[in-house]
Amino acid sequence: MSSAVPSPRRRSIPVRVGKVVVGGDAPVVVQSMTNTDTADIKGTTQQIAELWRAGSEKVRITVNNEESAAAVPHIRDRLAMMGIDVPIIGDFHYNGHTLLEAHPACAEALAKYRINPGNVGFGKKKDTQFASIIEKALQYDKPVRIGANWGSLDQNLAAVLMDENAKRAEPWDAARVLREALVRSALDSAERAVELGLPKDRIILSAKVSGVQELIAVYRDLAARCEYPLHLGLTEAGMGSKGIVASTAALSVLLQEGIGDTIRISLTPEPGQSRTNEVIVAQQLLQTMGLRAFTPMVTACPGCGRTTSTFFQELAKTVEEHVRENMPVWKLKHPGVENLTLAVMGCVVNGPGESRHANIGISLPGTGEAPSAPVFIDGEKAMTLKGENIAREFVGIIDDYVAKNFS
Repeated sequence: MSSAVPSPRRRSIPVRVGKVVVGGDAPVVVQSMTNTDTADIKGTTQQIAELWRAGSEKVRITVNNEESAAAVPHIRDRLAMMGIDVPIIGDFHYNGHTLLEAHPACAEALAKYRINPGNVGFGKKKDTQFASIIEKALQYDKPVRIGANWGSLDQNLAAVLMDENAKRAEPWDAARVLREALVRSALDSAERAVELGLPKDRIILSAKVSGVQELIAVYRDLAARCEYPLHLGLTEAGMGSKGIVASTAALSVLLQEGIGDTIRISLTPEPGQSRTNEVIVAQQLLQTMGLRAFTPMVTACPGCGRTTSTFFQELAKTVEEHVRENMPVWKLKHPGVENLTLAVMGCVVNGPGESRHANIGISLPGTGEAPSAPVFIDGEKAMTLKGENIAREFVGIIDDYVAKNFS
């Protein structure tokens, strides 16, 4: 019989990013990214704080000009005044070498540098500008993520590989050549960084594409050819359900195979939507796969003709919101509470059974059923709720259980 667990994690060299360890035996880490103008110190600080409160363990910011580079140490200091110690990652393109040289306080404040070998520089300047960033990483003892990306692939490398491919007895198709170029871009850049003196335990790799099958193929190749920790993410995943589904489809396959040490869900926020949704999706992906536990999981039935009332849906939403709102305090006062399981079911068909599987479950009456809601605690029927205050009473039962069982 097949085992109901993921494959063992791929062996990788642990890398410390601030206080967070990526790779090795450390759990898969959740990363997010701001979309504020980094020069806006107040706005960027606020968004980093929101992402951290949502559960982001690392936050990447754009550092693309003098003003944003100058703002970085002030952002770090404001976060510290708020009691927030989250590693901030600087995202550099084209001019990272000059910004790090001109703004030593920025170079020191960042926990990690992210560079893209496809646009760190061009022609003869590429090697010197890449070397300059690695030298700053050495000077300030910072790790580096070398992040190759399908949208900014090193065209010289791609051309060389195309020429090599033309000489093969059985040439690869163009997509395979481009995947190889992406993998080689990351690996060759890592090799160059090591030659420049950067220790291997200061290097994280990524090779992002926007297609699900391509991403899976690229990371399988990359994982087989190095021991560096790998950052997973489907670039330009998209908005709403499309972005969530595409990211989950790609990352879950890789994570199931033991590939991936840190992840980001690259969602395009809908107008007015909080940036924190990408953190919640990343956490839920890892938790539903059994790889991490962040917050109590709520099981709820989808509804059917037996559940014409929306009450059970409203209760499920109330419970989820109550849990998420209270988690910052619960994590401090009630260690282990993230492993709590809850069930909110809508009728008698599967309600009692699913409720018994959870630590706390409630089976609400379906259409035509008796107006009562049995509550199950640790597999045993504990009480029956009736009347208009079921939601408030059930939330109170959850709070009492947390206080008594997680101390």
